[in-house]
Amino acid sequence: MALQQSDVFHKSTFDKISPDKRNKIMNVAVQEFAACGFENANINTIAKKAGVSVGSLYKYFDTKADLFLTCINYGIESLEDLLSDVVASDEDIMLKFEKILREAMRFSRQSGEMIRLYNEFTTESNAELGKRLVEKMEALTARAYRNAIIQGQFEGEVRADIDPGMAAFLVDNLLMNVQFSYACAYYKERFRYYAGEDIFEKDSFVIENILRFIKAALKPQKYPERKDIL
Repeated sequence: MALQQSDVFHKSTFDKISPDKRNKIMNVAVQEFAACGFENANINTIAKKAGVSVGSLYKYFDTKADLFLTCINYGIESLEDLLSDVVASDEDIMLKFEKILREAMRFSRQSGEMIRLYNEFTTESNAELGKRLVEKMEALTARAYRNAIIQGQFEGEVRADIDPGMAAFLVDNLLMNVQFSYACAYYKERFRYYAGEDIFEKDSFVIENILRFIKAALKPQKYPERKDIL
């Protein structure tokens, strides 16, 4: 989905450079912000590692904050593409959540800097920096999960007595925690503490147990038929 003009934080000159150059700048910037945080990230370091001048960076972005928000936006676009495809499918809701979970684990391992960047982005110290983007991302996941749950209720795959909004909130919290647990140091240690030192070598075990937990919460309950005692 194309970004609305209000969600664009870079100058038009950034769109005119080659895709390879854009990706290089984005990758370097994401790594710097994820490692150092917004306040301590250094524009000079980003420019040097990206192979461009500081002056060139300011031809693409008015401020360091705009570069930071552009990095976040790239991550949101990737998430939007994934969720749109999965939710739009006619597959069973548990298969949808399995696909999202597997992709979340893969992405967290492959692009841990982006997950750490989002973790940094949502801290209290950066609350005002990109409130609009946080709202955009949360609205995206809330809508996707809520629609999947409503569709599941319509198909009889999800219990009817559960509120779709609350269910979406709880599922999102679970999946977001999984992403942090595969990318952020604190959450990794926390995961090991609860699930064992070898948990990162047991992907099938993790997926199976998370899906079992979600299924137990969402699936309609089947009770045995009552048999009157004679």
